[in-house]
Amino acid sequence: MARSPFTLAAAVTAAVPGADVVGARALSSDGDARFDSAVATLADGTEVAIRASNDDETASELAKESLALRALTPGARSMLRFAAPEHLGDGRVGDTRALVTTLLPGFQIDAADVPSGPGAAVAIGKAIAGVHALPVSVVRNAGLAERTPAEAREDVRVLIDRAASTGRVSARLTVRWREAVEADDLWRFESAVTLGGAHAESFLFADDDERGPRVTGVVGWHALSIGDPAVDLAWLTMAADARSDVLDAYASATLRAPDEGLSPRARLLAELELARWLLHGHDTHRADIVDDAAQLLDALADGIHDDLAPRAGAGAGVDEAMSALDRVPATGATRIDTSMQTDTYDASAFAGISMDDTSAFGPRGGTRSEAGAPEQGEQDPAADDAEREDLTATGAIADLDPNATEDLGDLRESFSSTGSDPRGSLPDDDEDEDENRPARPGTLLPSEGGIAGSDPDVAEAHRAARAAFQRWTSASSE
Repeated sequence: MARSPFTLAAAVTAAVPGADVVGARALSSDGDARFDSAVATLADGTEVAIRASNDDETASELAKESLALRALTPGARSMLRFAAPEHLGDGRVGDTRALVTTLLPGFQIDAADVPSGPGAAVAIGKAIAGVHALPVSVVRNAGLAERTPAEAREDVRVLIDRAASTGRVSARLTVRWREAVEADDLWRFESAVTLGGAHAESFLFADDDERGPRVTGVVGWHALSIGDPAVDLAWLTMAADARSDVLDAYASATLRAPDEGLSPRARLLAELELARWLLHGHDTHRADIVDDAAQLLDALADGIHDDLAPRAGAGAGVDEAMSALDRVPATGATRIDTSMQTDTYDASAFAGISMDDTSAFGPRGGTRSEAGAPEQGEQDPAADDAEREDLTATGAIADLDPNATEDLGDLRESFSSTGSDPRGSLPDDDEDEDENRPARPGTLLPSEGGIAGSDPDVAEAHRAARAAFQRWTSASSE
């Protein structure tokens, strides 16, 4: 039998030293049928809330909330944008436990009635993010529960196995849940301070003429702990209209790393609430509860049309695309650009040098081997001797002193009979007609570094002379 508000108000005097109760009324909001609750009015006009347990379970819950509210130090409360009840005292109503706290004003909205869009949905998302942003030291210093992601995952696995062992869970749901537990991507999250299972009635609202309803208070702190943030979002399965807006507001307000598995984990935990109800009936030997839970689970199995965890075949499209890419014929080889696209040379080194300067580039129209121009500074005594013999045999240069690099007049005169200039391989403009005449067999064309109209032996002699000249002029410049 429920106790009257006056009976409960009388316990406030014993629980809160110095309290002078002058009135009492029923608690119309934040009510819970599991508790007997009332509002007591003190002599100074302050209103406080009192709740008394009805069994061991609710007594344990009140004890946990008493500890949690005391863990919310002034520093922790200053980080929240809303109010949380303050602990005033613990007492007893008869043989049962009672808890007295400050009374928070505001109205509540049922989950199914939370509207979409700006207003309540956004305010709820931001409020949940605010709780999750509290320092973990708030919980640890109070000695409250803490669960790692691995422990949270194992808890879910054990719950599924226990529910399946009752024989009242369909194979479809069992497979669905186990696939979600085995999906590693769903369980990569950072543990956070949570309410341990928020619901729509956890949030108290006040009207705002410009922004709509805003959260002014949060109640229900008995499960304050460190764990999976998804536990505070599981109730959104009952808020179909506002679900996406709450999640979006939460994501925009949270200071934590993105959690891709948050939404599917929240759905999983919501579905497992039916499994908990089933196990409650099973453990208490309540056939009526077991039957009720089984019917709800069957309805859930009939209504689901998707998976909580992505299946392995979800990547088949990518695999097929990559396979098709492998079958695309290779295109022809791209022509290689061999131009001097480099920054490893000094452009100033080429200043004042023309393409006709054979001392720098060698004769145009011929290969390096044909030009016979060695690298500057290279010395090949054997090649020098052979070239000297060629020059002597042909009579092209007589009595040439290799050290006489200052006066080359005699050398130039020796070539005057042929019209050749050993400094270059290109003919003068008046030699164009010679280039157009067919060359005799074995004769180098002028464009190939040869002498127009010359015999092969003479042309070779002049080629050797030019090579020797280039080497000597290069040596003298060092």
